[in-house]
Amino acid sequence: MKNRVAALVMAALLALYIVLVGQRAVMFVMTGVPIGIAMGLFLMLLPIVGVWALTRELMFGFRTQKLVEQLEREGELPVDDLPKKASGRPLREAADDEFEQYREAVEQNEQSWRDWFRLGLAYDASGDRRRARAALRTAIRLERTPAS
Repeated sequence: MKNRVAALVMAALLALYIVLVGQRAVMFVMTGVPIGIAMGLFLMLLPIVGVWALTRELMFGFRTQKLVEQLEREGELPVDDLPKKASGRPLREAADDEFEQYREAVEQNEQSWRDWFRLGLAYDASGDRRRARAALRTAIRLERTPAS
């Protein structure tokens, strides 16, 4: 829940930033000075990129939350019983030891979104956020693809 609130606060701040930059961009364009017009047009790109990035991240969050809820309903969500640091993050050594079972499950069934999702959680517990997100994206893609 804490992560969801943080994401919504960041989204609201980014939306405010987009509005303010957009206003400045329009003001630059309205000066009629060539350099001002160029700066204004460039500044108009920033809110577009910001909206794209915000939308992509929010959709990723909503889709992963949907998969978490589905695994939870099915009783297939891994139990988070790893020993933790004071910060709340799992101890890397314990997470790495548990990681192998999830990697092997994906190797045995590469079309299972459930196995990919659990692998993503294992990557995250091991501290590898880049691979965790990639595995979660694969899980989302597989879940959304109709079975052949």
